[in-house]
Amino acid sequence: MGRRLIFQSHDDDDQQPPPIQQILSIPVVLTDRIRHAVDDSKFYKLECADVGKRVDRLSQMLRSAVRLADSTSLYERPIRRIFNDVMRNLNRALTLVRKCRHRGIIRRFVSIVGAADFRKVFNLLDASIGDMKWLLSIFDAGEESAADGGIILTLPPIASSDPILAWVWSCIASLHIRPLDLKIEAARELSTLARDNDRNKMVIVEEGGIAPLLKLLKDESSPEIQIAGAVALFNLANDQYRARTVFNEQGVPILAQAFRNSSILAQIEVSKLIARVAEHDSVSQEGFARENVIETLVTLLSFNAFNDDHGKIIKFLRKSIGSAVEFNKQVERSSFMSSNFSNRKALSSSIWPRNKNESKMETSKLILELNTNCSGALWMLAKGNVANCRRITETKGLLCLAKLIEKEKGELQINCLMTVMEITSAAECNPEIRRSAFKTNSLAAKAIADQLLRLINESDDPVIKITAIRAVGQLARTFPARETRVISPLVKQLGHMNPDVATESVIGLGKFTCSENYLRAEHSKTVVDFEGVQLVMKLLRGNERIQYHSLVLLCNLAMYAGKNEQFQQARVLTALEGADKSVACRYPELRDLVAQAVHHLNMSAAY
Repeated sequence: MGRRLIFQSHDDDDQQPPPIQQILSIPVVLTDRIRHAVDDSKFYKLECADVGKRVDRLSQMLRSAVRLADSTSLYERPIRRIFNDVMRNLNRALTLVRKCRHRGIIRRFVSIVGAADFRKVFNLLDASIGDMKWLLSIFDAGEESAADGGIILTLPPIASSDPILAWVWSCIASLHIRPLDLKIEAARELSTLARDNDRNKMVIVEEGGIAPLLKLLKDESSPEIQIAGAVALFNLANDQYRARTVFNEQGVPILAQAFRNSSILAQIEVSKLIARVAEHDSVSQEGFARENVIETLVTLLSFNAFNDDHGKIIKFLRKSIGSAVEFNKQVERSSFMSSNFSNRKALSSSIWPRNKNESKMETSKLILELNTNCSGALWMLAKGNVANCRRITETKGLLCLAKLIEKEKGELQINCLMTVMEITSAAECNPEIRRSAFKTNSLAAKAIADQLLRLINESDDPVIKITAIRAVGQLARTFPARETRVISPLVKQLGHMNPDVATESVIGLGKFTCSENYLRAEHSKTVVDFEGVQLVMKLLRGNERIQYHSLVLLCNLAMYAGKNEQFQQARVLTALEGADKSVACRYPELRDLVAQAVHHLNMSAAY
């Protein structure tokens, strides 16, 4: 009796997958065994012969796949999935055919074989043939296939219940082995799929789409392929898991290199991608810092912030993107990339026109877009990261941000302002940053303070005003007592019609007058001198949030401002005594603070 050997596939997530060579070799061995079993069959010989024909066809395809794998590096995910499925089907065919050998009447009686069994095996083998035909088609990178053009979008039987899987496999395989134009097309297809829904994003990531997309960014000879890869990755990396996957695939150094060495159009998209990855993954934030991306961003922003010479900007652009002719080609090619580039085809025809005024205008638009995205990336790198905020202050980043806040409007100004707010937030909780970056005699600190106060006084945008007020409040412990110009705008905003602006002003003044501020007494007196008490009393009639912070500020003023007639005129004691009766149930943590403030006011009234 011959030895029966059945090859089985094991799908165990806890074990390392077998080497691809083993996956490729086992089905070929199985086809040979089935061929011998067909020759040895004694009954159902016609059906066994049909099995043999299908297996012979499958064997040819399997051997073609093995030869293809030996000659080039292939995308393994569909190979493993399909070969494992083929292996299971061949095992079933081998088991069935072996039952048809003459083994005696008892064995034949126990191993009953029927026509239905053969029909099932025929269907399984036909499905495997269809899968292999599809697999060979997506990996056939010969000249004839390339001439036919396009990505293979047929549906293999294995993916009949999940067409997106086949689409993703075809696109990722094209990224691995297809010519440049098909790689660009594949990246765009993946970008479109990723925009549709989160499940598509997960399929692309789990099927190994991140690594080949990152590889596209290394091709500095083609801005178009870099843009295609960056846009696709941007659409994928919109949560922590997928952003971390970019990091795990060594994406941070690749992005840093692409950002430094690419054309300006690619830099725009890569800077968006850096911002997206940093926004969702704190580990990537630190990785970008190690790659000196912060310094590169500050350098690019500084060039525009401190340089109004249009000729120098043109020279900088030419150095970054090459000749004007090549630049026009890059812009025109990029106009087909996605909806993000739909307006650039018109731009490409006039970016280097003969008319100098037009040239200056179009170049300025491009520089503005680059700086806007660079500032967004800098904001995301600084967000919630004290170490990165310190890195920005150690460069000339603060001066650069102050200058851009002064010169620019719109999204660029807001991005710079938000970056400043992240730095001031880090300074609030980190004494070293306060001492190093916001010293009293620091030109950068003075420039930042000047711009923040200007926005508080002049801006009509509540978002900008609130952000500037918050940043000033976070710097409360850095201002000396003589800087009364900082207190005045905050007191003025207490009467703002927008309750959010007024609330942020109350919170900011609370940081100037709280017990943690060494100059709380001086600042409290300044607030009272600017007639802030009456305004705070009015805010006690506002919503619950503004009531809470107004009560805190009022208590601070009562304890640290000393004796002042404004407290009596505004009936602060009466208000606090009324609050003392309800504060225990509404805000238990304020009970002691209110009691201390009432005590101070009673003591002041006694003398």
